[in-house]
Amino acid sequence: MIRRLIRERFVQFGFEVCAEAENGKDAIEKAAIMRPDLITLDLSMPVMNGLEAAPQLKAILPHTPIILFTQFGNAVRETQLRLAGIDALASKSDPVDSLIKKAQSLLGFTEAKITSNL
Repeated sequence: MIRRLIRERFVQFGFEVCAEAENGKDAIEKAAIMRPDLITLDLSMPVMNGLEAAPQLKAILPHTPIILFTQFGNAVRETQLRLAGIDALASKSDPVDSLIKKAQSLLGFTEAKITSNL
């Protein structure tokens, strides 16, 4: 349900959502094939969590920004994020639009682009 809500918000803001993954391993496999411009990972994914998947994703797609979306932001240190190759942290307790704004910023959207995508 959370993935569906996030997908819908990304689409409403003009993003083309290319895939969803059930877990970290699935995310790595899909990213290797689809080569996305941005990756959003959950810290609490089954099989392989976001912190475990991120370094492998960065190895495949070194210039692709990764956002870790979690309700446990206080449990993750900035050092852990950097070492894993994560570019930003978004809290599930914040409105979903804060995740979208981080994505826009990482992708270099200007205010004009943001407005025209609405």
